[in-house]
Amino acid sequence: MTAIGEPNVTAIVFFIAFIGLSLGITVWAARKTRTTDQFYAAGRSVTAFQNGLALAGDYMSAASFLGIAGLVALSGFDGLIYSVGWLVGWPIVMFLIAEPLRNLGRYTFADVLAARLRATPIRIAASIGALAVITFYLIAQMVGAGNLIRLLFGLPYETAIVIVGMVMLAYVLFGGMIATTWVQIVKAVMLLGGATLMALLVLSRFGMNPLALFAAAQARYGDSVLSPGRLVSDPVDAISLGLALMLGTAGLPHILMRFYTVPDAKTARTSVGYATAFIGFFYLLTFILGFGAMVLIGRDAITAVDAGGNMAAPLLAKGIGGNSFLGFIAAVAFATILAVVAGLTLSGAATLSHDLWVNVVRGADADEREQLVVARLATIVLAGLSIALGIAFKGQNVAYMVGLAFAIAASANFPALVLSIFWGRLTTAGAQASMIVGTVSTLTLIYLSPTIQLDVLKHAEAWFPLRNPGIVTIPLSFATAIVVSLLRPAPAEARRFVELERQLHLGVE
Repeated sequence: MTAIGEPNVTAIVFFIAFIGLSLGITVWAARKTRTTDQFYAAGRSVTAFQNGLALAGDYMSAASFLGIAGLVALSGFDGLIYSVGWLVGWPIVMFLIAEPLRNLGRYTFADVLAARLRATPIRIAASIGALAVITFYLIAQMVGAGNLIRLLFGLPYETAIVIVGMVMLAYVLFGGMIATTWVQIVKAVMLLGGATLMALLVLSRFGMNPLALFAAAQARYGDSVLSPGRLVSDPVDAISLGLALMLGTAGLPHILMRFYTVPDAKTARTSVGYATAFIGFFYLLTFILGFGAMVLIGRDAITAVDAGGNMAAPLLAKGIGGNSFLGFIAAVAFATILAVVAGLTLSGAATLSHDLWVNVVRGADADEREQLVVARLATIVLAGLSIALGIAFKGQNVAYMVGLAFAIAASANFPALVLSIFWGRLTTAGAQASMIVGTVSTLTLIYLSPTIQLDVLKHAEAWFPLRNPGIVTIPLSFATAIVVSLLRPAPAEARRFVELERQLHLGVE
């Protein structure tokens, strides 16, 4: 029997097959990627269904597949807060963000703010928040990739990190958004198919009845597995976490960037509808997988392999389908990480090249060739940075980093973006202050929280009582934008909002 931690032939075969397919897509995409529009936005030719699958692929990260299944397996009912929290952000994206973003922006969410406010200070402030989100998200994905390959493929951690970085670099460098979109679509189909098959195999052990599965978990571990309070016992902390997960979705740069790949605003909204359906279905499956691992594998066996429970889904795959199924699920999990890292890197490259170089350093005076060269150089820099950070954070508890990325996105990006779309009196100074205060306050409170002070630094007590600062930092960011805008009004910027309002909401000039 092949054990976790030893090379799995099936996993390696599926892994090589996925790499081969995705590199084939990259070669095809490279022939179609000649302009910045094609590099950043796939020539705005992606259909609603394709973009819905790609959005789902971008969103269903390793934290979703491995993390939530593990949380449910170890914490029971409370793991649902992550499933629901990450899902309910999508109606906000659909009804508030998707259409105005597509109507007014080009490549990044900062385009929307810069359209009616002073571009240079806005783009600098937006870039700080965007790069902070992308960095923490990248670290979590890279460390997840390293651990996954170390446990499932038998390769050294550092080798795994370098493989992920180099393959992802090939996707983005040569294929741009066209390659990244199709890799996301392939990965989303693989992940949804694999998770569905796993859930059906689990339910087949319980007469296809989820209630029987929950009853078995209750019989083995007591009533507490079906009750809240094991993972998040403080109601304020629970609300704070929910706010960050819900509003953070609407502030993630790599998610917002996908709305520029479709031809018009209606298609953008429709694609969010598809994405919500795919993601909602997937998160329901993670709940079945978590309880399935709890009952069929057991908590002791899960924590023996990985204390954080991240290997619950692969262990369940081995338990219900043997080494071959474990190999397939391992390859799917790896494909998940690879595709999300590619999306993050492309988003970071857009921020560095489009927002900072082209619009700040060059004052929007850069030709097509220069923009493409800078975008590709930014991609190389980000790939190198992600490899270095992945290796530097080896062995660290990085589960909180995904939550941190969402908290920064909810506090730094979301308030300024929403106010720029719906509030005519927002000024450059207000938006800039909001983004900087949101980023700095979130990073500070996370550092002072029990997550860092107690769990990581092993101090006796924490300065800030909540593990999730969203309930403080999100209102603070909104208040900062409103107060500064009212104290320093800018009539010219208010008039610019009136001029753009029709285009913003209706897509017509």
